[in-house]
Amino acid sequence: MEINSISNKIVRFRWIIITAVLLCTVFFSYQITRLTIDADVLSSLPDDDRHAVMLKKIGENFGGNRMGIVILETDNIYKTSVIEHIRQLTDSIGKIEGISSVSSLSNIINIKGGESGIEIGRLVDEYELPRSEEEFKLLRENIAANEMYKGSIVSEDETSSLVVFTLDDRADVNIVARAVLDKAESLDLPEKLYYIGSPMLITYIAELMRKDLTLLLPIAIILIAVILFLSFRSAKGVVLPLLSALIAIIWALGSMSLLGFSMSMISNNIPIILLAIGSAYTIHVVNRVNQLQSSGVEKNIVKALNYVMIPVVLAAITTAIGFVSFIFGAYLEMIVDFGIFTALGTFIACIMAIFFVPSMLAVLPQSSRKKNVENGKIDFFEKWFLNPLTDLLFGYPKTVLGIWILLILVSLSGVAFINRSVDIQEYFKEGNPTREAERIMVEKFGGTKPVFVHFKGNMQSPEVLKTMMKTSAYMEASPDIYTSMSVAKLIAEINLAITGERDVPEDQAMIEQMWFLLDGNEVMNRFVNEDLTEGIIISKFKSPDNDSKIVFSKYMAAFIEENSNTECEIQITGMPFVDITMDQSLINSQMGSISIAIIFVIIIVGLMLRSFFNGLYASLPIIAAITILFGVMGLTGISLNIATVLVASVALGIGIDYSIHIISHFNELFKSTGKLENAIHESLKISGKAIIINVISVSAGFLVLVFSEMVPLQYFGILIAISMVSSSLGAITLLPALLITIHKKSTSKKS
Repeated sequence: MEINSISNKIVRFRWIIITAVLLCTVFFSYQITRLTIDADVLSSLPDDDRHAVMLKKIGENFGGNRMGIVILETDNIYKTSVIEHIRQLTDSIGKIEGISSVSSLSNIINIKGGESGIEIGRLVDEYELPRSEEEFKLLRENIAANEMYKGSIVSEDETSSLVVFTLDDRADVNIVARAVLDKAESLDLPEKLYYIGSPMLITYIAELMRKDLTLLLPIAIILIAVILFLSFRSAKGVVLPLLSALIAIIWALGSMSLLGFSMSMISNNIPIILLAIGSAYTIHVVNRVNQLQSSGVEKNIVKALNYVMIPVVLAAITTAIGFVSFIFGAYLEMIVDFGIFTALGTFIACIMAIFFVPSMLAVLPQSSRKKNVENGKIDFFEKWFLNPLTDLLFGYPKTVLGIWILLILVSLSGVAFINRSVDIQEYFKEGNPTREAERIMVEKFGGTKPVFVHFKGNMQSPEVLKTMMKTSAYMEASPDIYTSMSVAKLIAEINLAITGERDVPEDQAMIEQMWFLLDGNEVMNRFVNEDLTEGIIISKFKSPDNDSKIVFSKYMAAFIEENSNTECEIQITGMPFVDITMDQSLINSQMGSISIAIIFVIIIVGLMLRSFFNGLYASLPIIAAITILFGVMGLTGISLNIATVLVASVALGIGIDYSIHIISHFNELFKSTGKLENAIHESLKISGKAIIINVISVSAGFLVLVFSEMVPLQYFGILIAISMVSSSLGAITLLPALLITIHKKSTSKKS
């Protein structure tokens, strides 16, 4: 079907199109009310990932792998009132549905020997709290003497204590974590409370995401609306780009909900991105219709559609490729989901620009001042920007190319300094309570990242338990592991009370007798499974540095290879190992997605414009823009993380549009007229204004993210704005300079 025929049918069936769009929008709006938020990185791990499988197994067999922590900070923990408050907090959290276990100073297990034999009870008697200096001295000594609890339940400076809780594997993280926060706040304790651990982080990030969506998206819409009004000086020029973008957002998020997906800390960016993309396509359509102000509104719309339909569709395809490329090489499912639904939203935005916007233009009343305002703005734009730019490009094309080459070389020097980070703490600003909680945990309690060493064998076997003790000692020799907990250490503590030696007995019968003393204690569910064939060591990793995690991983791998056997199989997992894989995936995802996107963009643009070289030329400005982007990241110290890893492909997807509009118009004009200067000038005249309007509005929309509470999103907004400016400048300076240089050479050869 010819483009002219499609354009005529769009105008003819405008009311059907408008009605269908509005009905679908109502339907998807209802679906959004069911959309949930899931900021859990663990739930985004692929099902076949070794660590994902292990963590899931630990969660199922040992009462959950998601641990939350409440830090209680005061001037001195060893006060009766403070311990009473710890007890209140512990008991209150323990009653929350979905909590499988809670441990703190008030209920921690204590093993001691005496004249009457071995006594296993609590370190602090909840009915007789310590009150005298002598009692507190004894409590200090008991804590210091127990290797499992020293420095892990009360800080060495005695100013902080922990309440550690574990969520049931089937519990809703957000509901339970919010209940913990509400319950703790309702106690109105005088001590300062901090919250850390994956359940608290997940909930806090989810709440920040809701805040960003409800606050920043409206601000971005208002800002873009102001820019559009100043650019078009008409209500249609403001309403239609924003309306088509909002419809694309509603349809994309509604589809996400309908298909059973949740919003993540990555897909939180989708509304802002679609706001930029959706308005961009419509801006080109509206701008072209305005440039064709002549008799017959419907004829103007059809003529404008004939001219912009291929560039807009081509731009949408290449943009979608940039997003779909995330499917290849992405480790986290949340990044894959982001790519799928942003690509879907891009196609919806394209459909709105081609079908819905022209239909609306055909039914809306026309302005009585058709030419005066708009023509005046075009004359001004041409006089002060386009004409000088054309003169510059034709007068100094090699100088323009030289400046770009210099920019690229400087940027390449900065690429080598790019840092990678997968530490979720970087999501929070300095001084944020969550970041402060992380600092306290690292400095006083050995970190927050859980490490689990899994053992498969007879948990009452002396050999297995001794291997567990050996593993603990080996782990604790690492500078990033402070202490560890396991059933082997509990047995060793009982043996210490009986024999004076902190070690696992050689006699299995004696171990079984000791086991009888521990049987029924809730702490056992955290260390061994029901049939006593599996057990775990639980520890925490201190350093956020990825190199330290890699060193520790190799350190433990060597030990496990040497000590794991059929009688005692050993495996290790935890967040440090997930972080290592995620870090490597950042490189794979970045290189893979960009390479795939650029190759496909060159091929598709080349096929649609019937020239491989046209596809290559169109991609050069965006390749230059991406190089500048990475250079800025390296030179300014902005880390490559799970949020900023998206920037290059997003920038490629959005930025390639500018080059496509310029080169498609240039080819058509140069082919019909044969005049190089006229083709360049008219291409800039037709698309230049739309590009400038779009880049200003897009950059302004993304810069709103600077006000986000999440640091990577702030950088995401800044980097996208930089990419849009550089890619637009590339489209209107680098690309024309290349075309001028190439076609001048070919013309001179012919003559």
